Amino acid sequence: MHHFEYLGGELHAEGVPLRAIADAVGTPFYCYSDATLSRHFKVFEDAFGDEDALIAYSVKSNSNVAVLRTLAKLGAGADVVSGGELARALKAGVPPEKIVFSGVGKTTEEMSEALSAGIYQFNVESEPELEALNATALSMDMRAPITFRVNPDVDAKTHTKISTGRGEDKFGIPWAHARAAFSLAGEMPGIDVKGVDVHIGSQITDLSPFENAFGKVAELVRDLRGDGHTIERLDLGGGLGIPYGAEKKPPLPSDYAAMVRKVAAPLGVRLVFEPGRMIVGNAGILVAKTLYVKDAAVRRFLILDAAMNDLIRPALYDAYHEIIPVQEPDTEARIAHDVVGPVCETGDTFARGRDLPPLSSGDLVAIMSAGAYGAVQSSEYNTRPLAPEVLVRGDAFSIIRPRPDVADMIDRDVIPNWL
Repeated sequence: MHHFEYLGGELHAEGVPLRAIADAVGTPFYCYSDATLSRHFKVFEDAFGDEDALIAYSVKSNSNVAVLRTLAKLGAGADVVSGGELARALKAGVPPEKIVFSGVGKTTEEMSEALSAGIYQFNVESEPELEALNATALSMDMRAPITFRVNPDVDAKTHTKISTGRGEDKFGIPWAHARAAFSLAGEMPGIDVKGVDVHIGSQITDLSPFENAFGKVAELVRDLRGDGHTIERLDLGGGLGIPYGAEKKPPLPSDYAAMVRKVAAPLGVRLVFEPGRMIVGNAGILVAKTLYVKDAAVRRFLILDAAMNDLIRPALYDAYHEIIPVQEPDTEARIAHDVVGPVCETGDTFARGRDLPPLSSGDLVAIMSAGAYGAVQSSEYNTRPLAPEVLVRGDAFSIIRPRPDVADMIDRDVIPNWL
């Protein structure tokens, strides 16, 4: 469910017509709904009821500080994967004791920053990282709280570029090495072993890979306790998918929670979750203007002022996004279009052969379900300014990231004195 709907023939974000935002900030722009963000977080939180659980929102899915502040005020923690994301989470008001630091390539500088901040845990992904974290913590006269991220060699049956739990993926401790890695960590004076972490991928629409992976991890917890380790936390990552319009309908958070309880309840652990897309994905859209409608030899092209540098998911993952006109169609007629952007790449394509109502130059369209991995993956390719981001609440909106000025973008470049 989201709060983007036609009212009086115009697509609105909550109580604000999108055309009014376009008039104020230009196009393309990202628009997020506060009501949708809040509802999705509460739905996930309520699914676990009275469980002892930390919901650490995955910052990489959408890292705008206003989005983070909205979720922090609801009680969310943060799952970060860089020092920059850590700084964003802290600036947004996320308590450090609710911050989890994930990622395969943490630097010692990032480790120091996180230790100084007093974060909840590091999700350690390799023995060399463990050794670096131990040395860093000892240099600061501290102990680093950790979970080990283990790789259960489970196929999440999602896109290969967002699958993270197979044996050939770069993430986590290989399953066969897990107990030895925990034994090594237990001997290190700068390390405080707290639990186990697993994350098998993103946009997962079937509970069976989750249940398979979580069941294996539950057995590992029992084995580790038998080895003498105190395992008090179980971090189950994120990955629950959302409906983009063309993919299998994902499980409800309540069904996911029921499965987790069945697996984890006997363990008596605190649960940690790292949802991102499930919370923010359908809370955001990308609004663009039609520049031209071009009839080629065999195709009709709808050329937008948004491009792959604004939303790269279709080019990167062949991802589907629903595309709808901002002006509600007054006809049932549909015409097949290739929806493309102006960037000089054939891959700058949002959809091929998509049946859309007749559209003309100047018409606005909304690319739906763009709240996750949209603005955060955007770039300035072709010296195109980043699209502004707007947050709507009720009948008000605020620009939460302005469109940069091209001159300022160019001025970041420095010409050497020999030129």
